[in-house]
Amino acid sequence: MATDYEDRIRRVLDYIHNNPAGDLSLDRLADVAAMSRFHWHRVFRALTGETCGQSVRRIRLHRAAVALVTSQTSIEDIAATVGYPNRYSFSRAFTAAYGQAPGAFRTAGLNLPPAALRDPKELFMYDVTLRSEPARHLITTPHRGPYPEIGRAFEQFSALATARNLWPDLGPVIGVYLDMPGAVPDAELRSYAGAEYRADTTPEGLEPFDLPGGKSAILTFKGPYVGLSAAYDSLFGGWLPQSGETPADGPCYEIYLNDPRSTAPEDLLTEIVLPLK
Repeated sequence: MATDYEDRIRRVLDYIHNNPAGDLSLDRLADVAAMSRFHWHRVFRALTGETCGQSVRRIRLHRAAVALVTSQTSIEDIAATVGYPNRYSFSRAFTAAYGQAPGAFRTAGLNLPPAALRDPKELFMYDVTLRSEPARHLITTPHRGPYPEIGRAFEQFSALATARNLWPDLGPVIGVYLDMPGAVPDAELRSYAGAEYRADTTPEGLEPFDLPGGKSAILTFKGPYVGLSAAYDSLFGGWLPQSGETPADGPCYEIYLNDPRSTAPEDLLTEIVLPLK
């Protein structure tokens, strides 16, 4: 029976991500879930921690934030692609969520030029510390495609963990990123959304992933997830060449220190972990 509800949640989350400009009313999402509107609202909130309306708004605005800093698409067109009827309603919603109007957000330094063309000071914007990281055993939902779209995998992972009461056995929420954007086509980028797992048996429908422990460089980034690319450039283009350190043969990963469902984008805290030899 739990699997039935997991499938309903996955269908609805996929539908929201695949149709940001479509009909995402509670009635439509209840139809996708094949459940009555009244009961679906309660099930969705219990398993995701948000109402349907809150999830729709957050996913739409995150999609818009990514488009603002990675494309030159007009604000009017971005508003339309994420389901807002005009620039003004979109601007009100975006400003309420991100603390800046869309135009100001686009020009606030998030859309930085390639590292080689930047003012060198911009590559030393973030403090980096060294830390010995423990080995971690994760359970995950795999994601294939652009890294900014991994949110759908995290949402599915979170709903499944809630439906199966896995949270008491889970530690930090972590994203693992195996490929270098630009070196691999966006559609083929491999990543994993999950959390450290403190039990023995991998739950059905999730994949294990082991991270070796050891010396690591830690960059703590504060702000919307769409700004993480600048933090990576700072880590690899600013700190690493001056550090005397050599990266280990293992992927970078991110440890998320607070919850995007209950934290304003400007207050999100993310640790980028670079394993070192």
